[in-house]
Amino acid sequence: MTTQTRSSILMVYTGGTIGMKQDPQDLTLKPFDFSQILEEVPELQKFALRIDSYTFDPLIDSSDVKPAMWQELATLIRDRYDSYDGFVVLHGTDTMAYSASALSFMLENLAKPVVFTGSQLPIGVPRTDGKENLISAVEIASAKDADGHAMVPEVSIFFNSKLLRGNRSTKVSSEDFSAFASPDYPPLAEAGISIRYNTPAIRKPQSWDAPLKIWTSLDTRVSILKIHPGITPHLMRHFLCDPQTRAVIIETYGSGNAPSGQWFLDSVEEASRMGKVVMNVTQCLAGRVNMDLYATGKALKRAGVVSGGDMTTEGALGKLFCLLGRNPDNEWVKARLGDDLMGEISR
Repeated sequence: MTTQTRSSILMVYTGGTIGMKQDPQDLTLKPFDFSQILEEVPELQKFALRIDSYTFDPLIDSSDVKPAMWQELATLIRDRYDSYDGFVVLHGTDTMAYSASALSFMLENLAKPVVFTGSQLPIGVPRTDGKENLISAVEIASAKDADGHAMVPEVSIFFNSKLLRGNRSTKVSSEDFSAFASPDYPPLAEAGISIRYNTPAIRKPQSWDAPLKIWTSLDTRVSILKIHPGITPHLMRHFLCDPQTRAVIIETYGSGNAPSGQWFLDSVEEASRMGKVVMNVTQCLAGRVNMDLYATGKALKRAGVVSGGDMTTEGALGKLFCLLGRNPDNEWVKARLGDDLMGEISR
C-alpha cells in the first residue's frame, strides 16, 4: 500500500460557473473572492494542505477564452512551479477541453499535476457539483506515491468522479453533471469511497528532475472544417485554400471518409500544393481515422492529408497550435503530427 504526502496547492481561478455564488441582496450570481476559498469550502481544511489562490483579472468567461489566456496560465505555472506540489485550474466548461489540450503541449517535462475542473452549477447553490469536483481535484493534485512523486503528473480534467487526460477529453453534455468524456482513453482515476488511480494509464515524465519548459509561441492560423452532406465546392476551397490559413483540420465521416467527387479532391490537392497542413480527424465520438480502409480515405491520403488517428478535435487543435508555433516549416509539422507527444494519440 502506498503512502501519500501532501503539502501545497495553487488554485487558479480563470472564471466560469464554479466560482459563482448568490448575492444575498439582489439574488444575482456573482464571482466570490477565491482568497476566502476555505470559508466557502471548509472541507478542504481537512487535507491539512497549504492552499493558495490566484485569480485572473479580469475573469474570463469560458466562451471568451483565447490563446493569450493559455500563455498567461503556462507562464504562471512555470513561475510558481517550484513553490507548489500541484495546480488546480478552475475553468468554465465550454472550452475546458480546448484549454487542457493546449496546456498539455505547452508544458514540457511536466512532473506535477495540473488538474482542470469546474461545475455545471455554481458552488454557491444547494445542488452544486462544484464542491465535490473541487475537493477531489485538490486531493488528486496533492497526491503522491511512496517515492514522493506525483500520482498524476500530467494535465487532466476532473469532473463527476472521473479524472480524464486533458488532451483526450471532450465536452459531451450541456446539462448532465457528467459533462466530459474520454471515449478513446480510459480514466486516469475514479473517485468513489476512495480515489482509485489507473496507474498503467498515467503518463510519467522521462525525468522527474528535468526543469519545466513552456512553449508559449502559438500559431493559430488553423481552421476546422466539418464535412456534411451538401457541402459546396466554394466553401471547401475557402476553408482549405485561404491564404491566411496555414493548417486545416477536416472532421470526416466514420474512419476518415469524405465525398469522392473530384471537386472535393481538387481542393485538398490544391491546399497540399500550397504547402498547407491538412489533418483528418473523425466526427465520431469514438474510434480512429484509418485512411487505408476505404477508397475515399486512400484518395485523401494520396492528396497529402495526414491522419489524426484517434485524436479529439480539441487535441488536434492544441497540437497544431503548438507545433506550428515552434517551427515555420510545415513539412516538419506534418512529420510530427503522427507522433505521440503527450499521450494524445494511440500508437
